[in-house]
Amino acid sequence: MTGNHTAIPGATRVVLKRDRTDIDRVIDTILEQAARHGFENGSAFAIRLALEEAITNAFVHGNQKAPPDAEDTVIVEYRVDDAAVDVAVEDHGPGFNPDALPDPTSEENLAKPSGRGVMLMRAYMSEVFFNQPGNRVRLIYRRGS
Repeated sequence: MTGNHTAIPGATRVVLKRDRTDIDRVIDTILEQAARHGFENGSAFAIRLALEEAITNAFVHGNQKAPPDAEDTVIVEYRVDDAAVDVAVEDHGPGFNPDALPDPTSEENLAKPSGRGVMLMRAYMSEVFFNQPGNRVRLIYRRGS
């Protein structure tokens, strides 16, 4: 889904550099908060997978298309409560149209790597929203999803 549904009121904001330790630390922090709010291990798997895909896509695809003077950082905002884990990932690139991605499950695209990350995010999260122009994704995992 695209639109203006990507803001997270009251979110914690982190600027990530392309550093595996920092990326893991942020993901672990979000998952620790989810566990404290009673989300189970199956939830942690889904959330981790979607976050890994979103952050990887932001660095590999989004920032690679960013203007030469843009920082190679990704902004992560998150809020966790008893009802949901709510995370947004934003890069410095020009964005893309998520609805224009080829269907990775169709016969002609099975050997192509593109589109799988977004498909996984949509499969594992309760809701996925992209901003206009498509350089920010909001991932919401609701309890019981």
